Amino acid sequence: MTDVSKENPSPRPQAEPTQPPTNPKRKVLTASLVGTSIEFYDFYVYATAAVLVFPYLFFPEGDMMAARLQSLATFAIAFVARPIGSWVFGHFGDRVGRKTTLVASLLTMGIATVAIGVLPTYAQIGVAAPLLLALCRFGQGLGLGGEWGGAALLATENAPAGKRGFYGTFPQLGAPIGFFLANGVFLILSQTMSDEAFLAYGWRIPFLISIVLIVIGLWVRLTLHETPAFAKIVASGERVKTPIVELFRNNWPAVVIGTLIMLATYVLFYLMTVFSLGFGTDPVTGLGYERSQFLVFLLIGVVFFGIFTPISGLLADRFGRKPTLVTVTIAIIVFGFAMGPLLGSGSTLGVMAFLIIGLSLMGLTFGPMAAVLPELFPTRVRYTGASAAYNLASLLGASFAPYIATWLAGTFGLAWVGGYLILVGCITLGALLVSRETSDADLDEISAKVTR
Repeated sequence: MTDVSKENPSPRPQAEPTQPPTNPKRKVLTASLVGTSIEFYDFYVYATAAVLVFPYLFFPEGDMMAARLQSLATFAIAFVARPIGSWVFGHFGDRVGRKTTLVASLLTMGIATVAIGVLPTYAQIGVAAPLLLALCRFGQGLGLGGEWGGAALLATENAPAGKRGFYGTFPQLGAPIGFFLANGVFLILSQTMSDEAFLAYGWRIPFLISIVLIVIGLWVRLTLHETPAFAKIVASGERVKTPIVELFRNNWPAVVIGTLIMLATYVLFYLMTVFSLGFGTDPVTGLGYERSQFLVFLLIGVVFFGIFTPISGLLADRFGRKPTLVTVTIAIIVFGFAMGPLLGSGSTLGVMAFLIIGLSLMGLTFGPMAAVLPELFPTRVRYTGASAAYNLASLLGASFAPYIATWLAGTFGLAWVGGYLILVGCITLGALLVSRETSDADLDEISAKVTR
C-alpha cells in the first residue's frame, strides 16, 4: 500500500517576513531628550565661559572689549565646524544608521568638552592656549553638527501618525534643559566660591562634569534599535553611496528653504542668551548687573523657553507647521522693535520682560523644527539633509550673532540690535511663505518639492 503522505507531501507554510524590532515610545523620547540635553549642556557651558571666563584667562592682552570679542570669535568656530559635522555624521547616519552615528557624535562632543576642562591658560603656555581652546571648540561643533539631525530623526521616524510635531519637541527640549543645567552649575559655583577661586580652577568643573553625563547618554542610546524608516531603506537596498552628493544634486532647494526657515530662530536665541549675558553684566558699556544676578534672570527666562517648546509641537500638529511658524515669526519681528526699549531700560522689570518674552518666542519657533526639517527630505538623505539645513543656519544665523550684536550695541546702540533681529525675521518669513505645508507628509514618500 502506497504512503500517500510521502508521495504528496503537504507544502510547508511560508514564514512571515520578519519585522524590524521597534523601540518603545518612552525609550525613544528619553534617548532623544537625554542626548540633546547633554550635547546642548556641553555647548552652552562654553558659551557662558566665553563671556565670563575666557576673556580673562585666554585673551588677557588689550582692553576688555577686545578680549571679549576675541573670546566670542572662538565661540563662532563651532558654527563653522557644525556644517562639516553634519556632512560627516550625516553620511554615516544615512549609510550605517541613526543609532551608531548618534553614539559617535555624543563621544566627539564629550571628549572635546572634557578637554577644555583641563586646558592650560595663556599665563601657563602663552598663545598656544587660545589655539588649543579653538581646536576644542571646533570639536564641540563637529559633534553637535551630527547630534541634532540624528536625535530629530530618532524622535520623528518613531512617532505615531499625527504626532510628529509633538514628538519632535523632545530633542528640542534638550536646548532649554542643557542651558538651564549649564548656567545653573555656573550660578552655584559663583555663589559658593570667590572670584579668585572661580577663575583659578572653579570654571573647569562644569566642563569636567560632562564625563558623568556622557556615560548616562551612552547607556541610554546603546539600548536602542534602528528607526523603522531607516530599516525599510536597508531592507529595500535603497541606501545611497554618497548622501551629500545625492542631497545637493536632487534636494538642494530643501536645504536652502530649511536653512532660511531656521535663520531667525538661531539669531533670536543667541541674542537672548550669549549677547544679553555679556551686555547685562558689562559694567562699562552694558547694564552692570552682578554675574550671579543676571544668571538667575536667564534661568527664569529659560523656564519659559522649556514650557513653550512642547506647546509649539502641539500647535504645529493641530494647525500645521507653516501657519504656526508664520505667526511666531511675525511676533519675533515685532519683538525686534521692543528689544531696545526693554533691555535698554536697565530696570529689573524691563530686563525680565525682555528675557521672558524673547525666550517664550524662542520655544515657539524652535519646537517644531525637529519635525519641519526632516519632513523636507526623503529617508535616504534625511539625516544629511536635515543636519545640513540646521547647521548651515547656525553658521549664518548664530556663529557671529553675539559678535555682531555686541559691536552694534557698542557702536550704534541697542535699537540696531533689534533691527538686526527684524532683518533676519523678515528673511525667515519670506522662506516660510513660499514653502509648502509638511505636517501631512508621509516620511516614506517625501518628494524633492519643497515650495507650494
